[in-house]
Amino acid sequence: MQLIGSWEDAVNASPLSPFSDIVLDFLNDLSKRLTGVREYSDVATFGFWCRKAALHKDKANYDDLGLRIGKGVVFHSTPSNVPVNFAFSFAAGLLAGNANIVRLPGKDFEQVTIIIDAIKGLLEEKYIELSPYACFVKYQPDKELHDLFSSVCDVRIIWGGDGTINELRASPLKPRATELVFADRYSIAVINADEYLKSVDKASITRSFYNDTYFSDQNACTSPRIVFWLGANKEEAKDVFWENVRVMAREKYELTPVQSVGKLTAFYRAAASVPVSLADSVDNFVTRVCVNNAYEALMNFKFNSGFFFEQDIEALHDILPICGERLQTLTYFGFSKDELTSFISEYRPKGIDRAVPFGKSMDFSLVWDGYDLIRHLSKRVTIL
Repeated sequence: MQLIGSWEDAVNASPLSPFSDIVLDFLNDLSKRLTGVREYSDVATFGFWCRKAALHKDKANYDDLGLRIGKGVVFHSTPSNVPVNFAFSFAAGLLAGNANIVRLPGKDFEQVTIIIDAIKGLLEEKYIELSPYACFVKYQPDKELHDLFSSVCDVRIIWGGDGTINELRASPLKPRATELVFADRYSIAVINADEYLKSVDKASITRSFYNDTYFSDQNACTSPRIVFWLGANKEEAKDVFWENVRVMAREKYELTPVQSVGKLTAFYRAAASVPVSLADSVDNFVTRVCVNNAYEALMNFKFNSGFFFEQDIEALHDILPICGERLQTLTYFGFSKDELTSFISEYRPKGIDRAVPFGKSMDFSLVWDGYDLIRHLSKRVTIL
């Protein structure tokens, strides 16, 4: 096990108030060190998110902070395939007033090293009193370590698939400890074809869609797997949109032969079970699998590397068959907030925790998957 900080110190740390001044100052200084990291936009995005000005806006959403304190110790088990998720989870735990034991991704990511080095530097140079609140561990799945960190925490947060969740749930919690689980989800995109064709900055739209999908290799739960088209000029819009995406992916994305084979295999698996067809393409950078009726089980055949299911619809409520409880994010272009609000209020889909414009799918919020992290990671003291 690799260890940064002390888990014993975390256990003995006193809870803080949510949005305490020292935490806001620390995260703001961390922001200053990370927003200039140009080679990794996800690191810069995290740095931009934890600016004090932005966090003060989040703080304004709570009217009972004077009666709230952190629950104690949060044990975060973060995903292995999304480099910067651990940083957002850690920051949420810290903002809620907790000491944090954070299990880092098992894979080696330069982004993780950059953020950890920045945190260590700040703790050593300026914020030594916050050191007990920041413990980072890295280890391969190990029942004894799962048991240890689960036994000392007051909240356990699990980010991952069903296998990871079941593995960690085999390790018991303290009787009063709670758990937040962010399970494997999927996301979709909806495009108004007519509004897309009228848009004057298609390059920006392409870049936003690329960042939502290819940047994380579609490994993030927020990355769209299915693209729905609505409008009178769908075919014309598709031709323009997908060619723009293909050109950008060819310039920026590294597609290996094994990924191309994997995409073809995924298509054949889907074709063996449901009626699908493969759209024509000049290369493998964009793979479009056309369906007539997308439904939740279609996600059993999902893949990454620029692999998209695609369906034409006549009205927004035609997406309802795909809106099962595992649907997390709806990314959109060409729709107003009022249109989306009306759809949600009228049809009340079981899925969809958030609807965001293209380019915003990976933007973190302190309300995630329907959970208010500040309220779930702190307790409210009642005084009569």
